[in-house]
Amino acid sequence: MLFDPELRFGEAYVNGDVVVERGTIADVLAIVLAQPEKAKPPSWARIQNFVRYLRRRWQQLNSLRRARRNVAHHYDLDDELYELFLDADRQYSCAYFESTNQSLENAQLAKKRHLAAKLITRPYQHILDIGCGWGGLAMYLARICDAQVTGITLSQNQRTIANTRAADNGLSERTKFRLQDYRRITGAFDRIVSVGMFEHVGVDYYDLFFRKCAEILDKDGIMVLSSIGRSEGPSVTNPWIAKYIFPGGYIPALSEVLPSVERAGLLVTDIEILRLQYADTIKVWRERFVTNRKIFEGRYGSEFARMWEFYLAVSEMAFRKLAMMVFQLQLTKHQSVIPNTRNYIENESIRLRAIEQSFYPKLRQGISSKYSLASDSRPVQSSIN
Repeated sequence: MLFDPELRFGEAYVNGDVVVERGTIADVLAIVLAQPEKAKPPSWARIQNFVRYLRRRWQQLNSLRRARRNVAHHYDLDDELYELFLDADRQYSCAYFESTNQSLENAQLAKKRHLAAKLITRPYQHILDIGCGWGGLAMYLARICDAQVTGITLSQNQRTIANTRAADNGLSERTKFRLQDYRRITGAFDRIVSVGMFEHVGVDYYDLFFRKCAEILDKDGIMVLSSIGRSEGPSVTNPWIAKYIFPGGYIPALSEVLPSVERAGLLVTDIEILRLQYADTIKVWRERFVTNRKIFEGRYGSEFARMWEFYLAVSEMAFRKLAMMVFQLQLTKHQSVIPNTRNYIENESIRLRAIEQSFYPKLRQGISSKYSLASDSRPVQSSIN
């Protein structure tokens, strides 16, 4: 524990060697991660971080086969696991809370609307969703923006569910979901969107990722990339997260990302930083997990339940207490593609809200929880009210 606290403390909690008798593990982590710099691990424990930094490129060598295996480790789990804490659309990325009392359902809908507004999507355009998850954003773009959407994922489970949901919602003609690596995509797209996938690319593949995006993006196209980021420069993946949750994953600093964007010949036309939005999102997930903890333990065992509790708790507190954030990059090939002032985002959002009024009932079909969730699972009410 003394020589490798970042790894061993999480393991000790999962194994039951560390027990929180009053409060929760989230309360403990809130205290630990809020310590001033002088209270950080001593020099001998920092040696581990230095060694990990030297090894990080090897750990992120995400070849086609290894990338598929890493994704399966986290996303090809029991279908019902994610239903126990996500919203009904199964959005597994940062929500966009427009007010402090907004429900998770509303905030996830606002996230999709916010991304669509930045894409400035028009009817019949072809959109590529890289890392489409269970298809929620793709179906929103197809339904609300009247677009043709291709979603790609490395999770067999996600692709199967996404195609089923599209068929159930009458969107099979406008949405196609494939089991495909971004490196194998061909063709041309009017728009590209990627949310919560870039963290799995790996630092040695940033140039390749953006070159591929530049290759398949239309000359007048727009790309929006949303990713977790770090505000204090390059570092390493938390060893506990890398070992048990996201093997091969890495949270990048903007200083690592923007040079690759430039080398690919893409222009950065907008950067937005979301600071505490993800902390608020994970807080709701964690509360829903706690509500359904007995179900987790009954289905997956107490160690698995403690592992997921620790994962959600440490993730929330990393955003709340450390320099973690979410960045959204808007990229184009020409300056003239994007309006000169940023109010187009608000105008697009107003237009999309109006369309949602008509289509909302169908948007909510598909995945819904079989188990009781926290009180925040009330139905979405349009933010235009």
